[in-house]
Amino acid sequence: MINNIAPYKFNVSPMQAQVKAPDNKQLPSNAPANSANTMTPPSNNNLNLQPVKTSILYVNDIHGKMTNMERIYSVAKQFDNTQMPGTNKLKLASGDVILGANFVSNQVANNFLNWIGVSANALGNHEMDVVPKNMARLMDKANYKLLAINATVAPNSPMYGKIGKSIVQEIDGQKYGIIGIAPSDMAERVKLNDSVKDIKIDDFETTVKKVQDEVNRLKGEGINKIIVLSHSGLKHDKQLAELTDGVDVILGAHTHDLVEGVVPGKNLLYSKSGEPVIITQAGKDGENVGILNLEFTPDGVVSKAQNNLVKTRAYNRTLESRAAVESIIGKPEVVGTVASAVDPPKERLIENNPDADIVVDAMRSELGTDIAVLNAGNIRGHFGVGKIDSRLVNDVTPFEDKILIGKLSEKDLVDAIKVGGKSFSHSGHKPGILILSGMKYTMTDKGELKSLTFVDKSGVEHPIDVNNPGTERKYTVAMDDFFATGGDNYLPTNEHPDFIVKKFDFDKNKLTCNYIKKLPQPMNIVNDERIKIIPSA
Repeated sequence: MINNIAPYKFNVSPMQAQVKAPDNKQLPSNAPANSANTMTPPSNNNLNLQPVKTSILYVNDIHGKMTNMERIYSVAKQFDNTQMPGTNKLKLASGDVILGANFVSNQVANNFLNWIGVSANALGNHEMDVVPKNMARLMDKANYKLLAINATVAPNSPMYGKIGKSIVQEIDGQKYGIIGIAPSDMAERVKLNDSVKDIKIDDFETTVKKVQDEVNRLKGEGINKIIVLSHSGLKHDKQLAELTDGVDVILGAHTHDLVEGVVPGKNLLYSKSGEPVIITQAGKDGENVGILNLEFTPDGVVSKAQNNLVKTRAYNRTLESRAAVESIIGKPEVVGTVASAVDPPKERLIENNPDADIVVDAMRSELGTDIAVLNAGNIRGHFGVGKIDSRLVNDVTPFEDKILIGKLSEKDLVDAIKVGGKSFSHSGHKPGILILSGMKYTMTDKGELKSLTFVDKSGVEHPIDVNNPGTERKYTVAMDDFFATGGDNYLPTNEHPDFIVKKFDFDKNKLTCNYIKKLPQPMNIVNDERIKIIPSA
């Protein structure tokens, strides 16, 4: 039993205003509701058959977090060992399990999906961090299928033929159709690389049509239980549920929502013909694992549902899982010790982050630049009290993009900071504010930049006019290639920016390890308030 969750204690009453008439025509909206825990299926000759019990372990947006992968491995083993008589078990992922360009780290994420027994994974934007030739190598070793019905792959790409539309998984004679969706905003979420050139993603309207066509095809083959692995975000998932017919479950991702339980109007919606659709999403960074327990009628309509979220921190990293990971990445190196630390921010994308400050200070110090810049979304963990090793550093800043030194003007920097400020009004607060070393700024909680200063290496502060920044003076700036090439639109999109003066073949985590080793030990992590967020007037 997973964290004392009883497998079939269903807590949801599905259809309340609409049911399907026996002739498959939708009843008027004033049709009587069903009982508290069941939905009446259409009448046919299969009604004497037993309902189909199903339990799905699902993950999304793990973002390469190896320590949480190890904990999820423990959850998956317990799921496997939990006795659920007469129940079909599936394990599925909805994308962004892989993250960053480091092939060794990517191998861990790929093997993780194999280790826990996932049968399919949606193509997320961070799977596109991997260049096609390397992604193809991973797929050659994958025991799961990568799915994106809305992806078109160039025929000359190494990834051609390696992304499927759907799979059919059969368990004890019951067939499940599983369809994948990549995010329609892919081009905005991925840095310029060969993946963007080789793989094109349809807009959402086209995606909906393709999903419906695939559902119709699967239904035509007698497959009446349809699951969509969607890396499209909660807003789009709700639209997909209501704009299509025949989809039963949408296992969501991309917007990092934590969708708990089953709540009408929130994640229990109805299809065009009035059948229930359950939507899930388990947050971010592998902090949670979802377990969705279902009953389907013989006709493939969800009649009962229970959605559970399991905190991965409640599970240990076993010696077995650690050894498996370290067989790929090697033994970690201890680089420092933390004596005291402030709590990480609750809203990491729109608050100053002391853990991010360490990383961006490392970039500036180790490369000797005037300034260093890092988007808040780059930070996916924190340094707690205790030892810091190279694996923890990788957990905190896992993307492993290439580091660059460029020259930017005051106007370039002000414009980029203002782009980050727009995150306060964006869904999910994406892309996040900019974290800086060598600069301080004050911004309102509506994203208005109020003041900015350059802090030179002597600690002297030099004010910058945020309303009329200069273009003549150029600062040397440490950054990664995601930021430099226009990732998340902080800077104009440009595959070969002319402001770059030096390139390095390593990422910020290497710099962070070197920097921490040089700091007085043990360390104290404090909030220096280099970024102040103030209430709007």
